[in-house]
Amino acid sequence: MNKKSEFKHRRQQLQAQLQPKSLVLLMAPPQILRNGDNPYPYRPDSNFFYLSGFAEPEAVLLLLSKDLGGQSILFSRPRDPNLERWDGYMLGLEGAISELGMDEAYPIAEFQQRLPHYLQQATHVYAPWGRMTTLEQWIIAAQNDLKKQVRKGVSWPTEFIDVQSMVDEMRAIKSDYEIDLMRTAAQISVKAHHAVMKFAKPELNEYQVEAHFNYHCALDNGRKQAYSPIVASGPNACTLHYKSNTDVLRDGDLLLIDAGCEYDNYASDITRTFPVNGHFSVPQKQIYELVLAAQLAGIAAVKPGAPWNAVQRVMLQILTKGLVDLGLLKGNVDTLIEEKAFLQFYMHGSGHFLGLDVHDAGAYKVKGQWRDMEKGMVLTVEPGLYIDANDMTVDPKWRGIGVRIEDDVVVTEQGCEVLSAGLVKTVADIEALMAR
Repeated sequence: MNKKSEFKHRRQQLQAQLQPKSLVLLMAPPQILRNGDNPYPYRPDSNFFYLSGFAEPEAVLLLLSKDLGGQSILFSRPRDPNLERWDGYMLGLEGAISELGMDEAYPIAEFQQRLPHYLQQATHVYAPWGRMTTLEQWIIAAQNDLKKQVRKGVSWPTEFIDVQSMVDEMRAIKSDYEIDLMRTAAQISVKAHHAVMKFAKPELNEYQVEAHFNYHCALDNGRKQAYSPIVASGPNACTLHYKSNTDVLRDGDLLLIDAGCEYDNYASDITRTFPVNGHFSVPQKQIYELVLAAQLAGIAAVKPGAPWNAVQRVMLQILTKGLVDLGLLKGNVDTLIEEKAFLQFYMHGSGHFLGLDVHDAGAYKVKGQWRDMEKGMVLTVEPGLYIDANDMTVDPKWRGIGVRIEDDVVVTEQGCEVLSAGLVKTVADIEALMAR
């Protein structure tokens, strides 16, 4: 399926779920200034982009239910040669129809004028209520104008429904088109991770490693990062969302890199932990191989029909038993899991949905129960162990070791595919890659 057909199909999927006499409204977020008149690089709202394919500001998407005609209508900026001279190519109204499969397209300047015409046909309005204040103000103003015409027999919507959960659920299952984009994002990030493993050495700074990762992503058209890279050396790896990336890499420490690029707005999210000097110490190797064993078992648990928490269950069993075997925890494994003693060293979940957002849309539970995994879901599998440098309850040899291993995994018909499988992760392979 090509890009035009893909976005048109998504809109039709949503329209098929609407109640009679309904319309859907979604709005592109505004361009945000970083400072002065200098804007941040524009990134469209994920739900707006998911349905429209449109990546410019100042736009509204309007979808009508089948009984109202079933059209997809985009309000956006017309092409403007003067603006294009400064900011580059604009899709324009004609492009919205020819490239994105919209049925109609109008200037965004006409939206408020045209909105009452659509509202008086509808009884239900689906919108991201509570997320787009400007859009809500326009809807309320148009409805108030319609109410003033009540004696002329004019009607207006009476039901207002949040569209967010509906689109979120659609996004939880990826199409082949989306998986191909995510596979590309993962492959770009895999090459960049390999590059930094070869690049890293004692006395470099964390931000130099971050720059090297970004550089190699950009070389392969992964110019945007899906999130701020975590480049955490030594004890910094025990801070889960470490972001300062300012410390010097020290001989004998581990380096945890949690980083992934975006490709056509789709995210990758990969973590590897490796020794700065290219050689694991014995305690580092013991912790690392325990985390790796848990991750491999977690990936093996990813398959259609398995409950979401199956991955966490199997990884907790392996991690907790391993911590007992290493002397970091004492007691019966099942009891320690029940008492959540593992939280001292492993304090996060097994992973999350991945897609247009790095922590992507989709419910993890349905009616209070963990949902079953389905073909087309994409998730991360990312166990870790983090032993605080100041934890006086453990042997000093363990203190300051932080390890996380994370891959991007898509649920297939029979099991799963690891999108980031090309990235080394055994001790032997890492040390061979880093051999000086």
